[in-house]
Amino acid sequence: MRKSTIPALLTLAFTLAACDTPRHDAVSQRDVDGNVHLCSSCHGITGRGVSPTFPILAGQQADYLEAQLHAFRDHSRADPHAHTYMWGMAAHLDDGAIKGLADYFSRQPAIPGPPVDEPTAAEAKAIFTNGIDARGVPACVGCHGEKAEGQSTIPRLAGQHRGYLADQLRLFRSNDRANETMHENALNLSDREIEALALYLSSL
Repeated sequence: MRKSTIPALLTLAFTLAACDTPRHDAVSQRDVDGNVHLCSSCHGITGRGVSPTFPILAGQQADYLEAQLHAFRDHSRADPHAHTYMWGMAAHLDDGAIKGLADYFSRQPAIPGPPVDEPTAAEAKAIFTNGIDARGVPACVGCHGEKAEGQSTIPRLAGQHRGYLADQLRLFRSNDRANETMHENALNLSDREIEALALYLSSL
């Protein structure tokens, strides 16, 4: 082999090695930290804000968080709170930032809600577990899991703010938060049953 070909071969080898090296996410940890700081004003630095207007994010499913942030950014989620609070916040997030935020909040430990000992909670547990056959209300457990922990793009409901859960169920019922499955599921729930479900789920 001629000496003049050795540098060229070394260059090619290093180039191929670089191509095989896994690429880091497009967003840096510094970018994630900066976005978390922005989110913390409503959701808390660890995703456990105290206002029922804004959902608890700690321990939420990463796929669900990512899907919702994309929906806020492209305006496909258009319920009143989304429009008021999240369209502007998500507008500047690129795909890497969205993935980074979803990963960060999903990794924060979820905290169980305060236990309740009210008759309506027992009623709500029955709805969550069995549904209401007479009115075509399916059991929530089928999608959200036995402990309401959710999976993938189906959200965790356990320990969520009671007021936030009730608001979202009413928005699904009216279709102001457009989701065909949840609209059908919530359509025949009374206000009393919605409040009972919210109370029960917030206690898990």
